[in-house]
Amino acid sequence: MNLISANKFELMQMAESVAQEKNIGRDIVINAMEEAMARAANMRYGSELDIRAHYEVETGSLTLQRVRQVVEDVTNSAIEIAIEEARKIQTDIAIGEAIIDLLPSLGVDELDRINIQAAKQVIHRKVREAELNQQYEEYHDKIGHIIVGTVKGVEHGNIIVELPVGEAIIHRTQKIRQENPDKGSRIRAMIYQISQETRGHQIRLTRTSNEFMRELFRNEVPEFYEKNIDIKCIARDPGSRAKIAVVSYDASIDPVGACVGIRGSRVQAVVNELQGERVDIIPWSENEFEFITQALQPAQVTKGLLDGLGNLKTIVVPDDQLSLAIGKRGQNVRLARSLTGMEIEIISETHEREQREEMNNAIQTQFMEAMDIDENFARLLVTESFETVDYIAACNIEELTAINGIDDDIATELQERASDFITKENQETLAEARRYGLQEDLEKFELLTPKMLLALAQDKITSLNDFATLADWEIAGGFNEVKGRQIWEQGLLQTFDVNQDLANEMILTARLRVGIIDEEAFNSFFAQDDQTLEDDNEPGQTEES
Repeated sequence: MNLISANKFELMQMAESVAQEKNIGRDIVINAMEEAMARAANMRYGSELDIRAHYEVETGSLTLQRVRQVVEDVTNSAIEIAIEEARKIQTDIAIGEAIIDLLPSLGVDELDRINIQAAKQVIHRKVREAELNQQYEEYHDKIGHIIVGTVKGVEHGNIIVELPVGEAIIHRTQKIRQENPDKGSRIRAMIYQISQETRGHQIRLTRTSNEFMRELFRNEVPEFYEKNIDIKCIARDPGSRAKIAVVSYDASIDPVGACVGIRGSRVQAVVNELQGERVDIIPWSENEFEFITQALQPAQVTKGLLDGLGNLKTIVVPDDQLSLAIGKRGQNVRLARSLTGMEIEIISETHEREQREEMNNAIQTQFMEAMDIDENFARLLVTESFETVDYIAACNIEELTAINGIDDDIATELQERASDFITKENQETLAEARRYGLQEDLEKFELLTPKMLLALAQDKITSLNDFATLADWEIAGGFNEVKGRQIWEQGLLQTFDVNQDLANEMILTARLRVGIIDEEAFNSFFAQDDQTLEDDNEPGQTEES
């Protein structure tokens, strides 16, 4: 844009041309020109003056105006004029109004004698601001939507994408691994962020997010828009492999088949868009074991093992399926864990059998030492599924007498020996905990066992007040985000099968005892829990509702 050679008729043509090229309003370009001419006039007549330019569209003329505010006492004569002087020019002027004087227009020769570069910079900045604002207005409501653009180039691993309005960037962390599209090729991506930066709004696109894959399937599978099926969760290793879990809200529709399409046409369209990323589509299930079994495909699953709280923690697979279940570099099990949200362990049948034998041997040895019984008797108890001395001491005597060879007298003797062992063990455990500083108020807290008290004391939790200030995740364990990854942090009492519900009950009871909360707050918490449970069990409730 050459202001030096532009005459009054060419200014309009220039404005029209720039507006069309940049796809912005003509008025924006004209305002930029007016500001640029005002800046040029300031450099010609004095930077301290308040000079404004006005372009008349109908006539093509550009006028320059000097503006001075009418005041009672002048402090800056460049932009102010005393009321007495102003009334010599305009008799009905009042304080607070403005006196406007026309200045001579700047001709080509005069423009040659000033630094026209400053004026050009003003126009460039105003036009750029208009472009960015229009770009923001065009796309800020489209976050989460897929858009098609043209690859403008690749810089430092980042893909620059030309959009219908403006540009966007696919950061190297948001592009599919080893993706290097040709300049001028079309590319699809999802808008996930519009950030304000020093140079304006920056539109950021992604091809690696789970939501991008979700939207690709929505575009290919009409059943999603009809709300007959839905994607419950996604786990991806972008460019390599992904797993998605789908659910149907119509009994007549197979959600997996709908996503696969006839001869795999629908899923293949998504795979092609994602540079050959393999996609496993599985049915979602509320049953944890069924869900993880499907998620570990193509590996077969033999059974699942529960922890002490009844949570699924270990999956057993045939020996020849172990490597398939884990996958290359652990990919299959990693995606299965991410998809289901379950931190499960994968072991072979042989390993599970060895673990079971090792555990049974340990229980057998404990029974022999605790109750002074021989190996055969101890093995008999293990075979009958007795797993702890505590359980033998507390169980109904009928459970013992139901075993062949054990009468009432033997059962009673076993329970007495078990109780004596537990009493002695508890006394020794508490004595050790006291050496770590265990205080009486925490020792008498009935929700904690002696072994729990020892574990807490060893971690310097020695009083009831110390315990009351803990969080539930500090007791039961929980996930914590470290450098963008979810890392499980071990709880103080996690090894005693204390889950978050029990941890909450313990903490709230302790807080009530030490006066951190009152009884009303204590009862209110458990009333909310009961109401939530009732809502969850209400007939006719569905996840969708």
